[in-house]
Formats: sequence, C-alpha cells, structure tokens
Amino acid sequence: MSNAQDPRLHINEEPRDDFKDLMFGFGGMFGFMFVVFAIAVIVKFAIQ
Repeated sequence: MSNAQDPRLHINEEPRDDFKDLMFGFGGMFGFMFVVFAIAVIVKFAIQ
C-alpha cells in the first residue's frame, strides 16, 4: 500500500444503488417540505 491515493486499492465495501438513494432523498425532502408547507398554511388560516 505504497500509494494510498490509488482508487483501485479502495474496495467498495457496501455497493449502493445511487439512483435509488437519490429518489429516497428527493422523496424524503419533498415530503418534509410538504409537511412544513401544510403546517404553515394551517397556521396562517388559524391566525386570520
């Protein structure tokens, strides 16, 4: 291991599906932002 910068020496220990990770991340963030938006709308109408 003379050259630690060589990417061929690093083994991918946990192969992941990047597209599935992207979709879960996008869906999770969209769901969280939708909940925040819905709460903000409910609070806005409750104040009026």
